[in-house]
Amino acid sequence: MAKTFIKGAAILGAAGVVTKILGFIFRIPLVSMISAQAMAFYNPAYYIYIFFVTLATSGIPIAVSRMVSERVTLDRYADANRVFKLSMRLMLGIGAVSFIIVFGGADIIAEMMENPGAAMPMRAISPCLIIIPVLAAFRGLFQGMQNMRPTAVSQIVEQLFRGTFGLVLAYILFSSAGNMFGISSKYIKGATGATFGGTAGAIGGLGIIFLIYMVNRDNFKSQIANGKEEGSEPNKSIYKEILIISVPITIGASIMPFINMIDAGLIITRLKSSGVSDTLAKSLYGGLTGMVNPMINFPHVITLAIATSLVPLIAGAYKEGNNELAESNIQLSGRTAMLIGMPCAVGFFVLAKPILQTLFYSQKVVMDEVSAAFMVMAVAVMFLASVQTLTSILQGVGKQMIPVRNMFIGVGVKILCTWFLVPVPSLGIKGAAIGTILAYTIATVLDTMAVTKYTGVSFEWKRVLLKPGISAVSMGVIVFGSYRLLIKLIGLAAISEHIQISMATMFSILVGIIIYYILIIVTQAVDKEDIMKLPKGEKLYNFAGRFIKQ
Repeated sequence: MAKTFIKGAAILGAAGVVTKILGFIFRIPLVSMISAQAMAFYNPAYYIYIFFVTLATSGIPIAVSRMVSERVTLDRYADANRVFKLSMRLMLGIGAVSFIIVFGGADIIAEMMENPGAAMPMRAISPCLIIIPVLAAFRGLFQGMQNMRPTAVSQIVEQLFRGTFGLVLAYILFSSAGNMFGISSKYIKGATGATFGGTAGAIGGLGIIFLIYMVNRDNFKSQIANGKEEGSEPNKSIYKEILIISVPITIGASIMPFINMIDAGLIITRLKSSGVSDTLAKSLYGGLTGMVNPMINFPHVITLAIATSLVPLIAGAYKEGNNELAESNIQLSGRTAMLIGMPCAVGFFVLAKPILQTLFYSQKVVMDEVSAAFMVMAVAVMFLASVQTLTSILQGVGKQMIPVRNMFIGVGVKILCTWFLVPVPSLGIKGAAIGTILAYTIATVLDTMAVTKYTGVSFEWKRVLLKPGISAVSMGVIVFGSYRLLIKLIGLAAISEHIQISMATMFSILVGIIIYYILIIVTQAVDKEDIMKLPKGEKLYNFAGRFIKQ
């Protein structure tokens, strides 16, 4: 089962990495094409979309995967299929209501965010709110059956459609003359084209996963026919169980998207209160959300894959009364989250400005302040990784409300930090970054205490924190030194500053990956057993075996 967990997490993690890379390929030219100022219209629309999609899809697919997993464990395939079909109806209803609210109320929402120009981009992305919930229901079915490939494929197809259509439409509308539905601003038109790419992505993702479902439908029918007969669970009982599991998860998952919506108006307003011009305030906010946040969220896709794989496994283990298996998966997930989160946090910290210069070299006006915020936000990466994993552990054992409560406490601190720190001239947008760190730190501490209380599992802190921490910090020192040396050496060549920075940054990142891989083996942060659980683990072990203590 640990092998299954690692394999599922690896599949979703790989798909997440590919999706994020495609997202970067989309976002880098997008920011350069329509500017950081236009991102101040794009990002609020995107955050509204994320908030309502989170309401519709964050809790129910997890509930479906957990309920399907529990029933499949007991060979009750017919009941698992009923859970899927009933959840589909529920999600369609929620999606339809969300679409009506966003499409019909875009002007009101944008005014409340003190950003009227964001209304048209909101309408462009609102059709997603009907499509994505249906897509998420299919993903929940496959994940509950421990088949992560359909989710992975649909994610990649969705991002390909989103990026391709978004870039093309953003360029066409940004470059077009005249008005569009009464809007003349090229920045708003460009942002509208970019957000409409999300609708195209949702259609593509749903199309491919539905095709996969149809291909596998005969297999599903066979499993239902050969499994135990359908139980006597009434539809009302299944709906009730879905809601009991999903509502707390949805509330918890909606907290940060809700705060991002508040930030969309609050950060700009608080920056202006300190004397920053409206144009610069929007550019700084656009830089923070359009340049820094995508980088911070990059490791998130891997730790989210861990979390997604974790819930049905823990739920199934506890359903069978196999506490030993549940504890093994909990320990493994905690270590994996830190093995990923720590090096990313350190790497982002030491290479903050070079990374942003490599990706967004044209945005020189805001580069210094945005890169300083990136350094601060880098610290949040490892806490975000831990919060995702700890939340999934608690969801797996039926304690969905605990992480919700803890995140509410953290978010309260974040709002206060944003309000009081952003207007401080020496801090600016770094104040919002500090608030984010504190929010996730508080939630991590409280969630860890809850996991110990409700599962009886105490993490092996030496392997979870100490060994990965020593490896990550050591790597960071080497990477920083490598970058400074390379900049001096490459600077002797007759090439542009951008190319110099890009070459030194990419090579230093490669050095960091290799060094960290060696260090976690030398320090025994991972061992032979861990490597053998990975896909192609035997080959990986043979390659790395010389560093591992036998």
